[in-house]
Amino acid sequence: MPSSERLVALTLAWAVAGAALAQETPPARAPAHKTSLDQAPAHKTSLESAPAHWLERMNQALTTRNYDGTFSHWHGGRVEMLRIIHRVQDGTVSERLASLDGSGREFIRAGASLTCYLPDKRTVLVEQRPPEESLVGFPAVNDQSASFYDIREGTRTRLNRRDTHVITVSPKDEYRYGYRLWIDDSTAMPLKTQLCDRRGHVIEQIVFASLTLPAHIPDSAFRPEVSTAGFQWLRNESAPPAPTAATLAWNAMRLPPGFRMTARSAQTLPGSADPVDHLVFTDGLASVSVFVEPQRREHADQPAVPESAAVGSSSAFSTVIDGHKITAVGEVPPDTVRFIASQLKAEELPAVSSRRH
Repeated sequence: MPSSERLVALTLAWAVAGAALAQETPPARAPAHKTSLDQAPAHKTSLESAPAHWLERMNQALTTRNYDGTFSHWHGGRVEMLRIIHRVQDGTVSERLASLDGSGREFIRAGASLTCYLPDKRTVLVEQRPPEESLVGFPAVNDQSASFYDIREGTRTRLNRRDTHVITVSPKDEYRYGYRLWIDDSTAMPLKTQLCDRRGHVIEQIVFASLTLPAHIPDSAFRPEVSTAGFQWLRNESAPPAPTAATLAWNAMRLPPGFRMTARSAQTLPGSADPVDHLVFTDGLASVSVFVEPQRREHADQPAVPESAAVGSSSAFSTVIDGHKITAVGEVPPDTVRFIASQLKAEELPAVSSRRH
């Protein structure tokens, strides 16, 4: 697969993994005891009526609870059933997201290590992520993002015989998506979520068919069911810059309102010997990853043709700037990744010597 296509396929694979849910619970030290949603303790506070507070409670539940659930994931006119297991044990998060039909793919995270099993490609992808970065991606509003979204609570309703709060997060411009969330009244777990465009049209939908809160989950729950015999293993690793070579500092000259760069690193992608620059831009809720790699010599004389791709709610855009392939990927509208990728410029930094003085 050509370098640019491989890059788009890889980053979109991670984006799709984050669009679904996944996490697990600790190994059994005592007889396993499952807690149903009805048995889970309610957390009552005086701030319950504030819509943003319900988003905060939901994200706290998703990141601190143990849970095991199956849900339907609708996107792009397709429906897939998946299972998610989430566990927090001794400060370490373990997650597993498995397709119950279709591709049979599995995503398993142990701490900072994320492993993606792709039986249809006979490939396993492995990368390192920040330990606090979960596969669960739901809106967490902060001071940075609040002014670019309208957050409201709709009419309370019942879903799967549960009382829920319906929270809407609507974008105020065309550069980001919005959400509708049905949050369980007593556990703050999301029972149904919709990703929507600015006009309110549903792009993706997740609906839980079953959801339990186990007190204990064994290590065996985080082992892949797919056999990896004969699979190709690829690793996406952080790579330090060359110690004696001049480097380029890539920055966006302009950004969509509210977005700013929050991370910069070098990574070696699967199938590539050279590291690429990885930049992350976010408005505090939506985020876009940008990968910068030198254009291959065999493509240097070819005219730069921008490329676009989409998988579900994730958009990608690739172009060539100053002899480098720029690929932007994110769960945002296509115009957003195009805007950010097209605004990247490089500044050459002086060579760094590895000698000690």
